[in-house]
Amino acid sequence: MDVLLLPTGLLSAGLISADMLSLDTFLAGALSAGALSGSLLGAALPEPAQPDGLLSGAPLWPALVSTGSVALAEIGDKTQLLALLLAARFRQPGPIVAGILVATLLNHALAGGLGVLAAAWLTPAMLRWIVAASFIAIALWTLKPDKFDDADQGLLPARNAFIATTIAFFVAEIGDKTQVATVLLAANYSPLWQVVAGTTLGMLLANVPVVALGSRFARRLPLRAARIAAALVFLALGSWALAQAVS
Repeated sequence: MDVLLLPTGLLSAGLISADMLSLDTFLAGALSAGALSGSLLGAALPEPAQPDGLLSGAPLWPALVSTGSVALAEIGDKTQLLALLLAARFRQPGPIVAGILVATLLNHALAGGLGVLAAAWLTPAMLRWIVAASFIAIALWTLKPDKFDDADQGLLPARNAFIATTIAFFVAEIGDKTQVATVLLAANYSPLWQVVAGTTLGMLLANVPVVALGSRFARRLPLRAARIAAALVFLALGSWALAQAVS
């Protein structure tokens, strides 16, 4: 039954008064007008704009790119050498892996947040040029072998594998190429959680086997091939961003 005809029928049956009819008619009319206005406004409002990034519309693409690029860049990196040293010192794979997870999540969440802020502050054109140049710089940086010297070993507390790993990994990751890569990935891809999850997974993929299997596994890693592969990945990302900046 139509909403506006219902009060009239009740009036005829003597169930409501004329005053109540006026009020009901007014409310029903207001509800009908409100529903119409809402549907018109809903049709007029545009969909939220999607972030402008490299293949940002592909499902889980930010996570996949972040995982692959960081996993390759981490092979032979200073923090992987740190993982090997921690495994040799404490011989407790579980707490060491947990410490790597916590330290990486905290560090890369901060780095990713910085990347998002940079993307908000800079114009899209300027951001593309900076991201392109930075990816290419990381590609060159990746070709340089890292080392873990005696000064870095002073970061390690003498006891408690979890605390030692969390502190040492967080500090060692500051300014490292995987952290810089996280900043750039977060500036160029969205959502942020996929980037941070991907870079963290990449760190774990590179470091957990070293922690679990020790130096015998580390000596068998094709470090030179891994550095070249990582450099090619970052060079491809930089070239794509450069093409976007030029177009």
